[in-house]
Parts: sequence; C-alpha cells; structure tokens
Amino acid sequence: MSVLLIEAFYGGSHKQLMDLLNGEIEGCVLYSLPAKKWHWRARTAALHFMEAVPPSDSYRVLFTSSVLNLAELIALRPDLGKLKKVLYFHENQLVYPVRKNQDRDFQYGYNQILSCLVADLVVFNSAFNMESFLTSISKFLKMIPDHRPKNLERLIRPKCRVIHFPITFPDVSRFLPEHKKISMKCLGHQKEVTVHSQNETAKVAPTVFGQAEEHMTQPWREPNNPMTPPEESHSVDDGQVISQPSSSSFSTESPRPLHIVWPHRWEHDKDPETFFEIMMKLKDQGLPFCLSVLGETFTDVPEIFSEARISLGSAVLHWGFLPNKDEYFQALCTADVVISTAKHEFFGVAMLEAVHCGCYPLCPKALAYPEIFPAEYLYSTPEQLLKKLQNFCKRPGIVRRHRFQGETAPYSWASLSGEFRSLLTAEPGKDP
Repeated sequence: MSVLLIEAFYGGSHKQLMDLLNGEIEGCVLYSLPAKKWHWRARTAALHFMEAVPPSDSYRVLFTSSVLNLAELIALRPDLGKLKKVLYFHENQLVYPVRKNQDRDFQYGYNQILSCLVADLVVFNSAFNMESFLTSISKFLKMIPDHRPKNLERLIRPKCRVIHFPITFPDVSRFLPEHKKISMKCLGHQKEVTVHSQNETAKVAPTVFGQAEEHMTQPWREPNNPMTPPEESHSVDDGQVISQPSSSSFSTESPRPLHIVWPHRWEHDKDPETFFEIMMKLKDQGLPFCLSVLGETFTDVPEIFSEARISLGSAVLHWGFLPNKDEYFQALCTADVVISTAKHEFFGVAMLEAVHCGCYPLCPKALAYPEIFPAEYLYSTPEQLLKKLQNFCKRPGIVRRHRFQGETAPYSWASLSGEFRSLLTAEPGKDP
C-alpha cells in the first residue's frame, strides 16, 4: 500500500470518489468517518485520524477531501507531512451559502485555507469551485479584526488545478422506456463510452436521445382528468413514498404527462422552496405533470418538503431517497426533465447522472452549471424556468424527441482515470 486515502465525511460524492479510487487504483488504503455531524467532522477529524491511521513506511501519497483540517493532521502526525499531500475540494466554505452572513462560521473556511497552505497539490472539481475559492480568500480574511495575512491567494494558486469529479456511468439500457431505446437505435452511430471497473469492463450507452415519436410512449394519465394519476401501489416507510403506476390505467388516447425529477439533497442550499413554488403554480394552472423527488435527507429537513408532499398529492410518483442504485437509475430513466434550483453547486453529479438516463436538464445560469451544460439548458430566473416547464407540460413530446446537445463522456472515470492515477503517484526522484 502506497496511497493513504482519508475521508472525514464518508457519504454522498465524497464516498463515491473514495470508493472509486480505492477500488480502481492499486496500493490504496482507506480510513474514514461516517457522514454525520458535518460540523464536528470539520472541527475534530484530524484528532481522530491521528490515532486511527497507523504509522507506516510504505505510504507515499496522502489524498483527502477539504473537510479534513490537513494542517492539524500534519502537525499531529509529522510523519504524514513527508508524503505527497493532495487536497480535493468537493465544495468550498468561503462561498457556501448560509441563510444569514452572520451565521457563517469563520473556522471552516479558515481550516480550508490552512489545508491549502500545507498541501502539495490542491484539486477542485470545477473551475467555478477553484476561482470562487481563490478570489474569495482576501475578502474572507477581512473578518479577522487586525493583523490580517496577505498574499495567500498568490501562495496557493500555483498549487491548484481542476480535475472534474469522475462519474461511473452505468449501463441503464434495461431501465429505459421504449422511446428512449428507439432514440438510441436511431443514434447508433454514436460512440459508446467504456467504463473500467475493478471486475469488468462495461459498455455504457451514449447520452444522446431523440428522434422518437411522442405516440410511441405509453400514456400515463386518465384522458378525462390531466391531473389524475393512474391507480398506484404505495409503500410508506419513514416518510418515503414510492409509487408505481398500474399497467391497467394506461390509455392509448393521449400521451402520459411530463415526468419531472428533482434528485438533490433535501437541504436549504438546493433551494427547494423555489422548486416547489413552481410545481404548485403548474398544478394551480391545471397543467399535467408527475413528479419524483429523490435525494438524501439529513437531520434537519426543510419544512417545505412535508408541506409540498401534501399540496402536490397525487402528482407525486416517487418521494424520498432511493438507496438502491438500480431503483434510483430506474426512476431517472422514467423521467423526462431533471431540474436544479440550487443556490450552491460546485459540480452536480445528480444532474449529469439524470442526463445520462435521458433527462432534459434545466439548471440555473450560475455556479458550475455554465461550465458543464450548453446555454439552452440554463435559465436566469424562476420565471424563465416556469415558462419552459409550462411549455413542456403542454407538449411533452418536445423533450422526448430532444437530443442532448452536450457531452457527459468527459466527466466519466474512463476519461479522468489517467489524471487521478497521476495524482496518486509520488513524483519520481522525491524521497517521501
């Protein structure tokens, strides 16, 4: 073992990345803490790993996320300071949205700045993440009442680079509805993306869909009431509702209503208030749609979720986190449109996964989204988002015939594995 992986918040995209590196790159050993109590992980994880990580002469590289205070760990464990130290930013605390500016805890951003100063390489998952962090350092440090440090951006920037988060796009062909399968056959000249895993090499279908006729999809609603869903079977467990349509309720007279999916964490920085406000406007206008609200929940769930679940009623098809990946991708494959209303997004794994499953993306024209998605998928205001959805609800065939005008392959492990392997290789000629 030559690569020491340390993750202080082993959940979500943090877990995905560490599991991927640990499984794909030889010589890795992983030490982690569960994804709970984020604030306490940021404050105290260094002390835990000081004790948890045994000394070893075989370590050559230390790779960790920016949740860990790397400066503290290196001070507590000088032997680890001799390694090539790589710090990966999934997000940064200098611009992470808070409800009120006075709620921002100076310590978390300060810890990240200190970690950058002791790291040998600082890697960000997007250019937006990197630039928003580096250009905010000076302003952030003005919170210090006096004796403020200077020129830290100049010290840190030369260490920085962007390597997008690597996604393992699965083969979802078995989950695709008929119109998406037909689209893929029509676009058979597109190249497949090869994804290498520890045990096998899989061919992943290209993420471009279109050319299918709207009438080829099975209708979803009863023709006499556009807001009435089919007969459903419900299972309710700890607030999670999974609904499956009954085959007997399909009609051949009209297309099924637009299926909207929102696959994000149930937290305020994803702005669920704006999303549900728009969904209620669609419902009040009598426009036909159905909805899947996925994503993880944590300790404090915004009240809007329970309110919206009641208000949206029968429009809801899926409600709650789907821990089983097959079920999750199956839900994405049945959807037409994936929406983000985020106030915070430094990359956006869930949006790219949904696009891979044939969803039409609608994202804010801000944050990391313009870096990843072509302009036609971006909106500037909630009013623009509402107008697009009104049109799609009236004419769902628009999105079902659409061919995605961007690429997902550059964000795959197949494309990015070489850069990560280079990161986790000690420079030749250096004595760690």
